[in-house]
Amino acid sequence: MEQRNIALRLSYTGTAYHGWQVQKNAVSVAETLEKALASVVCHPVKVTGAGRTDAGVHAQVYIANFRTTSGIPVERLPLAVNTRLPDDISVFKATVVPDGFNAIGSCLKKEYTYRIYNSRIRDPFYVNRVWFYPKPLDEKIMAEAARQFVGTHDFAAVRSVGTETRTTVRTVHYFDIERHGDIIDCRVCADGFLYNMVRAMVGTCIYAAEGKLDPAEIPAILESRNRTLAGPTAPPDGLYMTNLWYEEDVL
Repeated sequence: MEQRNIALRLSYTGTAYHGWQVQKNAVSVAETLEKALASVVCHPVKVTGAGRTDAGVHAQVYIANFRTTSGIPVERLPLAVNTRLPDDISVFKATVVPDGFNAIGSCLKKEYTYRIYNSRIRDPFYVNRVWFYPKPLDEKIMAEAARQFVGTHDFAAVRSVGTETRTTVRTVHYFDIERHGDIIDCRVCADGFLYNMVRAMVGTCIYAAEGKLDPAEIPAILESRNRTLAGPTAPPDGLYMTNLWYEEDVL
């Protein structure tokens, strides 16, 4: 049987995992998926994911690809894998893709949504799913701050030191902040993200809402490339990968 390149669309809650990436001393989403796939296709599997989500971060939409010599029909693959996966990871679709397809390299743009539960009383049903923020937040000021990030900029001021990248320049297509009752949704789409970039951008918008900085100061903060001038890194619990764009029909 010749080798096929298969893309998987999956969702997961990241609370129990140390992020997507396989790691020596911690349980990751990728490792858990690789073990389940290997038991279905009967050979070791290496998966490539759409991005490195951190410990505690979730994905409503996620794409991964792997290569296999197994002849299992792709339409049967999701059910077969799901019986071997824990309840917090689900594969919804499998698609045979061209040999050159790569879940991260072929991705055109990504959307993350950060969710804040802005209420004086915490809700036990949102534990590990949102950032519980009891102080009142003005979402209009947050939205004004968010707009300053849109466009092509050097985002070094809103990244944590971590993975080395060739450049810290990225293009943010939109950064929309809306309130729905006690939930504030911060949706941001870009051609790519730096380490902790979304969480630092959200933290900066919260600083603006608290009057610790003016939204108009954000362009100068980005220009400075100085991480200490921007807001704090929001916790991982509220972050979700919510959309991905590819030329191939994998979603």
